[in-house]
Amino acid sequence: MKLKKLYMLFSLLVVFSMMLAACQPAVPEATEAPAETEVPAAATEAPVATEAPVVQTDRHGGWLDEIDVSVVAGDSAISQLQAGTIDFFSFNLASDVYPAIKEAGLSSTQSLGGYYGISLNPAVFADTTVLNPFSNRKIREALNWLIDRNYVNQEIFAGGSMPKLLPVTTQLVEYTNLIETARALESKYAYNVEKAKEVIDAEMPGMGATLGDDGKWQFGGAPVTLIFLIRSDGDGTRQPIGDYVSNQLESVGLTVDRQYKTSSEAFPIWLGTTASEGQWHLYTAGYSPSGLGSLRDESGNIQQSYLNTSIQASEPFISNVSDPEFQQLGDDLAQGNYASKEERDEMMARALELSMEDSLFVWVIDQRVYAPYNNNVQATFDLATGPESTNVGPYNLRFVDQEGGTMKIGTNDLFTQPWNTIGGSNWVWDAHVMRATTMGTSNIGGGGGLMADPYTGLAYPQRIESAELTYKEGLPITQNLDWLTVKTEPQIDVPGDAWVDWDATEQRFITAAEKFPDGLTANTKSVVVYPADLYDTVKWHDGSPISAGDFVMNMIQGFDPGKPESPIYDESLALSIDASLVAFKGYRITSTDPLTIESYTDAYLSDAELNIAPLWPQSPFGLTGENSWQVLAISNLAEAAGELAYTQDKADNAEIENTSWIGGPSLEILTKYLDQAAGESYIPYAPTLGEYVTKEEADLRYANFKAWYEEHGHFWVGTGPYYLDQVFTTEKSLVLKNNADFVDLADRWAAFSEPKVATTVLDGPGQVTAGEEAVFDVTVSFKDEAYAQADVRRVKYILYDATGAVVTVGDATAVGDGQYQVTLSADDTAKLPTGSARLEVAVVPIPVAIPSFTSFDFVAVP
Repeated sequence: MKLKKLYMLFSLLVVFSMMLAACQPAVPEATEAPAETEVPAAATEAPVATEAPVVQTDRHGGWLDEIDVSVVAGDSAISQLQAGTIDFFSFNLASDVYPAIKEAGLSSTQSLGGYYGISLNPAVFADTTVLNPFSNRKIREALNWLIDRNYVNQEIFAGGSMPKLLPVTTQLVEYTNLIETARALESKYAYNVEKAKEVIDAEMPGMGATLGDDGKWQFGGAPVTLIFLIRSDGDGTRQPIGDYVSNQLESVGLTVDRQYKTSSEAFPIWLGTTASEGQWHLYTAGYSPSGLGSLRDESGNIQQSYLNTSIQASEPFISNVSDPEFQQLGDDLAQGNYASKEERDEMMARALELSMEDSLFVWVIDQRVYAPYNNNVQATFDLATGPESTNVGPYNLRFVDQEGGTMKIGTNDLFTQPWNTIGGSNWVWDAHVMRATTMGTSNIGGGGGLMADPYTGLAYPQRIESAELTYKEGLPITQNLDWLTVKTEPQIDVPGDAWVDWDATEQRFITAAEKFPDGLTANTKSVVVYPADLYDTVKWHDGSPISAGDFVMNMIQGFDPGKPESPIYDESLALSIDASLVAFKGYRITSTDPLTIESYTDAYLSDAELNIAPLWPQSPFGLTGENSWQVLAISNLAEAAGELAYTQDKADNAEIENTSWIGGPSLEILTKYLDQAAGESYIPYAPTLGEYVTKEEADLRYANFKAWYEEHGHFWVGTGPYYLDQVFTTEKSLVLKNNADFVDLADRWAAFSEPKVATTVLDGPGQVTAGEEAVFDVTVSFKDEAYAQADVRRVKYILYDATGAVVTVGDATAVGDGQYQVTLSADDTAKLPTGSARLEVAVVPIPVAIPSFTSFDFVAVP
C-alpha cells in the first residue's frame, strides 16, 4: 500500500509548503485540551494520559535492543506468530482475517487502515490504433455505477470495512462535517449497472468504437482491451477486487487483460511509465494516510488525488486534464485560499461533486484493518493508519514488562523503491522502518520538532523549546492545546530579509525585499525556538552533532531541484515546487544559538498546533526520513554529474540509476563522491551554506560518514531512537539497533495508552406519526462508563426518508454525561412519506478523532 504524501491524506502540497514555511488545511470548533491527555507542563514534555501506567527507566532510545524486519506473506502471518518465528506482523490485514486472529488467541491493533480504489489512466495513447476509454471523463464517472461497493465489502472484507465513494474517509471528521453532500452523492452514484452501460454506450461511438454482434466493443477491428494491473500481494484483497471489477467491465462489452503483479512488479508500470505509452488502463490502488493528523482536514485530497498539480508530480496525475472549476477548487483548497469555515465547506461540497465527474480514482473501500502480534508485545498504533504509519510507534514498541530484547517483525514488502528522501520510496512498509530512525513525526510539517498524538492527530513538542503562531484575524484556526502561544493580527507583514525564493545560479536565497519590493503579507507566521543544548544533545547516527547547516541545507534542497539553472534540476519535482510557492511566503533564521526559525505562509491548517513549522531537516517533499547535509551533498554531486537521479522519472529519462542510500550500484557511486567531497572539504552551496558550516565541521562530517559506511554498508543515517545496522536488499530483510545516544529516555511517550473510542446507542419509538414531534435517546459511553459531556464536541443527527434522501440535519441536546436527546419537530416528521425511515447519529469526541456512528430504523405513518 503506497503511503500518500500528505494523504494520506493531508495534501503534501501543504506538507511541502510547511517545510518551506508552515502550512495546509479540519475544521473543528474551539475546544479545550482533551481530558485523556493533559497539556505538558513544559513545552518539551510529553503528554500525560490519565489512564496510562507510570513507567520509569534510565534507558535512552527505544525499549528494544534490536528489531529484525523481514518480508512475510500475509496469509502465513498468524501461523508464523503462533510458531514464534515472528513476534509482530506490522502490516495491516483486512477485516476478513480478524476472526482468525481472535481464534488463534493473538492480540492485534485495530484502525481505519487506509483505502482501496481503482486508478484509471486518463491519457490519450500515443499509439492511435489503441483506444483508451478512460481518457473520457464520462466513462470514468460511469465506473462508479458499475461497482457494487456493498457487495465488495460483504464478499471480500466479510462486512468489516466500509464502502467508499468519496475522496474523504467514510464516517471520519471531514465526512461527518459534509454528511449532507456525502449522503446525497452516495444516493446519486448507488450501484446501477444499467446507468453505467447507458453512459458507456453513449460515449464509446464518439471515440470511434463500435459494438460488435457479440456484445464486445471494437476499435480498428480489434477488441477494446483494457490492461488491468491487479495486485496479487499485500493483504489478499486487491486481487478479488480486481477480478470483480474486471467481471463488471466485461459485462458491459469491454475486454480485460488481467495482469496479476506484486507491488514491485506493478509500480514501475503504474507510476513509472508515461501514461500515453498505454502500458496500463487500470490499477488496484491502495493508500494509507500518513497519520491521523492528516485526516483531521482532508481538503488537500482533491489536489492530491486528481489534479496535475498533485505533489506526487508523476503519472497518471500529470496527464489528467481536469475541469477548470475542479482544478481551481482543488488548488485553492490545498493552499488554504478561503476566508472562513463556511466558504471552505462550500468549496469542499462542490469539489466532492466534481470529483465524481472526474473520477481519476474510483474509490471502493475504506478499510477496517488489524495487525496481529503475540500477547507479550506492547504496541502503540495510530487509529487512522495502524502501526506502520504511527510516528510514536517505534518509541513505544516493546515486550510487556521488559526492557531490551530482540523483536522479530514481519511485513508485506521491503525496498519496493530505492531509499532516498527526495524522490525515493514512500511505501508504508519502507516508511515504517524509516520512522524508527527519525526524530518525531513525518506527517506534520514540523518533523522532529513535533510528535503526533496517535489518537487525535494533534501535535506535541518533541525537540522544540517553545513555539508561537500568529494568524490573520478572521481565519478559521482553532487552538486545542496550550503548549504554544497563539495570537492574531489584522495583517502579517513578511520581513524584507526573509528568504522567499532561491537563485540557483548564484546559490543564494532571494529575499522578500528583492522579489517583492512593494511588500509581502502572509496568513500565518510560525516561530519556533530550539533548546540551547540542541547541538550538544542531538547527534546523527554516525556520531556527528546536528548543526544549523542541516536545517539550511534542507531548505535549499526544497528549492534547488525545481530551478532549470540548477545542476540537479528535475522536471518531475519542479511542478510541485512551483505550485507550493504560490502559498509559501518565506522563512527566516533569526538566531542560530539558540536556533530560532520564523516561517510565513498563506496556506494553513485549521488546528493551530499543526501550523507550527520547525523545519527539521527531513524530506522537503513529504517522504519519510531525515537529511544530514553531507548525504545531500554527495548525492547532489552524483546527480549533477549525471550518474544518479533522486526520482524514478528522471532516472528513466536519463537512463541512469535511481539514487539509493541503502543498496545497489548507487553505493559505489556515492562512495566515490564522498571521497571527492572529503578530499576537498567540500561545502555545497558555499555562498549560502558556507555561513553555517565550517571547514572543520565538513571534515568531521565526511570522516564520520565514511566510517559509518565502512561499518554498516549504507548511507542511511538519522537522529531517531533506532539506527539502521544492516540491510539485505536481495533477501528483503534488515536489522535495526537501539540508539543509546538518543537524547530522550525510552519512556518519553509511554503516556499514550488506550484510545477512548466512544460507544453509541440510539433508541426511540418504532413508529412515528407524520406531523407529530418524536424524541429519541442517545447514550454515549466508554467501557460502560458515561462519556463526559466535556469530552464530546458534537452529537449530530441526520434524518432519512424511505428513498435514502436527507430530510433534515441537526444537533442533539445534551441531557447529562453520556446522555443526549434528538427531538424531531412536527415540521420534520411531516416531511416523511409513509414507510420506513432512518435516524442516524454521529458522536464527535474530543479525546479521539474518530466519530462514533449509529442508526435507528422506524416507520413513518400518516
